[in-house]
Amino acid sequence: MVVVLGIDIGLYFENTACRTFKQLYVYMRKRFFDFIKSSEIQDRMAIEMGVCVSAMYPGTARLGMVSKSMKSALNAELSSDFATYYYNQTLDHFNYRPESYTTFQQRYLINSAYWGGANSSSPIFVYTGDEASIVGVASYAGFMVHLASQFKGLLLYIEHRYYGESVPFGSKDIAFNNTNTLGYFSSTQALADYAELITNLKENLSAENCPVIAIGGSYGGMLASWFRLKYPHIVIGALASSAPILYFDDITPENGYDSIVTKDFRETSETCYSTIKQSWSEIDKVAAQPNGLANLSQIFRTCEPLNSSQQLKLYLEFSYEVSAQYDNPPAHYVSDICNAIDGAAEGTSILGRVAEGLNASSGPPCHGIYVYNPSHMDEWFWQTCTEIVMPFGRGDNDTMFEAAPFDLKNYTKNCQDVFGVSVTPRPHWITTEFGGHDIKSVLGNFASNIIFSNGLRDPYSSGGVLQDISDSVVAVYTQQGAHCLDLLTPMPTDPDWLVAQRDKETKIVALWLAEYYAKRKLDVEKLELGTWINDQ
Repeated sequence: MVVVLGIDIGLYFENTACRTFKQLYVYMRKRFFDFIKSSEIQDRMAIEMGVCVSAMYPGTARLGMVSKSMKSALNAELSSDFATYYYNQTLDHFNYRPESYTTFQQRYLINSAYWGGANSSSPIFVYTGDEASIVGVASYAGFMVHLASQFKGLLLYIEHRYYGESVPFGSKDIAFNNTNTLGYFSSTQALADYAELITNLKENLSAENCPVIAIGGSYGGMLASWFRLKYPHIVIGALASSAPILYFDDITPENGYDSIVTKDFRETSETCYSTIKQSWSEIDKVAAQPNGLANLSQIFRTCEPLNSSQQLKLYLEFSYEVSAQYDNPPAHYVSDICNAIDGAAEGTSILGRVAEGLNASSGPPCHGIYVYNPSHMDEWFWQTCTEIVMPFGRGDNDTMFEAAPFDLKNYTKNCQDVFGVSVTPRPHWITTEFGGHDIKSVLGNFASNIIFSNGLRDPYSSGGVLQDISDSVVAVYTQQGAHCLDLLTPMPTDPDWLVAQRDKETKIVALWLAEYYAKRKLDVEKLELGTWINDQ
């Protein structure tokens, strides 16, 4: 078993086109580890899955390739406080063709253990389901439970359409059969799902006066913020954790992600950073020699002989990037790698030091690097090939990695190789639909009650909102934290800066609720006064 940061990485995709392509990177960095938003969970789980570490190939690996231990962990029974339900969800919210009225079973979870009830207008906290089974989120996003206990809230977790068990057309085989059935798979349809389900649930619970607050992390955080913008009559506020809503078009430099990875390593150790930066040319130099690939396989203890130096480079890139993104306490992945690199015996070569660093993060007995082909059955793959087009790339000498500029032409080709020529990525649609350009002015004019939380060691924070936009659209961040840390279950060992971040978020939520109740009370008094006047 090959373990990277406590994770068994069983498959790597080797493809020269993938080298200029960042979609599967996003898949691995966001989609899989978002599912396991806990370093404690990560440390004890071994996961076999495929990755294309080069730069964001349209992702495909996780769902069909998880080990039994991973499936067991993610499908573990929730506590008895959680109840599972299914809603007959509308297939197409935006058209009126006969097939638009088709329904599918959308899974959602409820935890009412802390709820004060509809009569007291107690709040509802809803997780805007992301690119994973909703069960994993409910298991690990414990900050929501903390909020519910503080405010007597009802917890609602809604699964994103086409993920988990919320698959239209009765089966995944049919739903992913062609672009006609996949065409209903988008973030806008998902947000409309949430709006319809919440409205229906509140009616059934006679909870029309209960305020709703959306919460999400990473892609789910993007959805939470967009939900508040698009459906302000449904949710009174949103907590968007590690939500890179600005990583579209040219708003964020394409090297933003890897620049922060580089910064994390360089701040940890200048010599470690320098060794990694020099290692790429050393890999090529050894590979060009007779028996060079065999020598590299031996140095880095690969389970199978390398087919190219590129395989090894992608593997290393992935290890560094995930180490930085999930370098949340109590883990110290970046330090582990750098300590091994810097602590190698005197006289150890550059590649020998890098191999020590990889072993520190990956462990014995060997590193598995295999060939993986993308599939049309992958959910996040489809989303990155249609609307979630994040232009990740790198130039010459602007990070510790080799240049890998974003190439929309190759990006499109790789999508069409899997889904057909009718599928063309829309790189500008997200900013057209939800905004992003001139964010301070635009959101300052009409948005309210959104928390954008980040840890600045998270590479995705480069595409996040890091400045207050107004008094109620605020940025809450920590210098030390990484990806989605604030949403995890609060622990007695949490550092003071994390406790302070959550406390600040809790106080903002309290303010939203106080404002809602005050306005609600005033509205009731006005209504009662009007009724009294009419009766005179």
